[in-house]
Amino acid sequence: MLQIQRLHDIYRPVDERRQDYREVERTLSPEEVRRQMQRCHNCGIPFCHGSGCPLGNAVPDVNAAAATDDWTTAYRILSQTSFFPEFTCRVCPALCEAACCCSVTEEAVMVRQCEKRVIEMAFERGLVQPVLPYVRNGKTIGVIGSGPSGLFVAEGLNRAGFTVTVYEANHRPGGLLRYGIPDFKLDKAVVDRRIALMEQEGIRFETDTRVGKDISAAYLLRRHDAMVLAIGTTAPRDLQIPGRELHGIHFALEFLQGQNRVNNGELATLPVNAKGKDVLVIGGGDTGSDCMGTAFRQGAASVRQVEIMPRPPEARPASTPWPSWPWILRTSSSHLEGGAREWNVASDRFVGSDGAVCGVEVHQVQWEYGADGRPTKPVVVEGSGRVIRTDLVLLAMGFTGVAHDGLVEELQLKQTPRTALMGDASRHVYVTGDCANGATLVVRAMADAKRVVQNIIHDLG
Repeated sequence: MLQIQRLHDIYRPVDERRQDYREVERTLSPEEVRRQMQRCHNCGIPFCHGSGCPLGNAVPDVNAAAATDDWTTAYRILSQTSFFPEFTCRVCPALCEAACCCSVTEEAVMVRQCEKRVIEMAFERGLVQPVLPYVRNGKTIGVIGSGPSGLFVAEGLNRAGFTVTVYEANHRPGGLLRYGIPDFKLDKAVVDRRIALMEQEGIRFETDTRVGKDISAAYLLRRHDAMVLAIGTTAPRDLQIPGRELHGIHFALEFLQGQNRVNNGELATLPVNAKGKDVLVIGGGDTGSDCMGTAFRQGAASVRQVEIMPRPPEARPASTPWPSWPWILRTSSSHLEGGAREWNVASDRFVGSDGAVCGVEVHQVQWEYGADGRPTKPVVVEGSGRVIRTDLVLLAMGFTGVAHDGLVEELQLKQTPRTALMGDASRHVYVTGDCANGATLVVRAMADAKRVVQNIIHDLG
């Protein structure tokens, strides 16, 4: 139904949401979602399903059921391929929508919001129940890490009949979902709701447990028939330029995790507080925008985000043709809340006063482009040097891989040149998610967890 336009009014008012940590998206009514799903053509070759969604969700079938108010069928179809749609519908950038056939000539179908309405209706109607295995096979699995891939592995192996224990270094399960993603994007009650279901299914969580420090990997290898590492990429990319030792320069996750821990009662005061400060976020990705949104809520005087890469185009360029994930400008809910964004900005040194950062000396670059239309080499713009005034710098430049100490060192696992881990099937040690592939999307980490579940079932089942 091409006469129906895509809905863009999905957020709560800016003035309202900047005052709290509740989810920024308003709750769309079933009627709004039903009408949007009528835009889906139920294509004969659904690229949203085959090319877009890493989990292989049957997107057109879910949409078709939602379009006719059959939310029960929509949930049953969705739950066949996705264990945790309540997470992906909130934090996934919707790869399926980039591959939607409608997006070739107009705007894509609102798949992500449909998924959210489907799973929330399912919870409201009591359709989401613990899934117990028909029989236990007598074998146990230890999963290290309770982030997206760790939870997905635990759920999949539990359904297959394994007895699963998840070990988590933090005080509560959830990993990145709980501690890395701001509450205004993912309410932690949503995480608690799913963890409670998993516990009812027989999955055990041992928190405040650092494998490789509190208990040894050797002990877990003796205790379990197999071990799965889902420990993410914990080593942040640093910016080693003059002045790095100054106070007031922090990694993004230190800032984000501190706010989440205060919100959930684990900390009484913020370890890094942006209140009244001029905040500079270095790094233009999702983590950087999360820092912006959090800084606004803490009461920052100003917020600026800078990125060394060039400003992406607003329309899909020839270098990323449909149905691939396009290199285009993306504006998050946090960007819509204010602040400034700058591209082509390279940092030269941190400027200090009395031992604390008070500015960052930067210069502009111009990029050379390859034959594929992608930027390849930055060139300094002469005479473009300046100082950006700031008294809080947040480094949000991604992650370099997995830390070499503790668990990784004890197991003596091989690593790729980019420090991703390689499993050891001879010892029944498996790796999944970001620690196996590098930092990526939550949905891709879950898709990789599917692969590991199948490998373990094949090897041990």
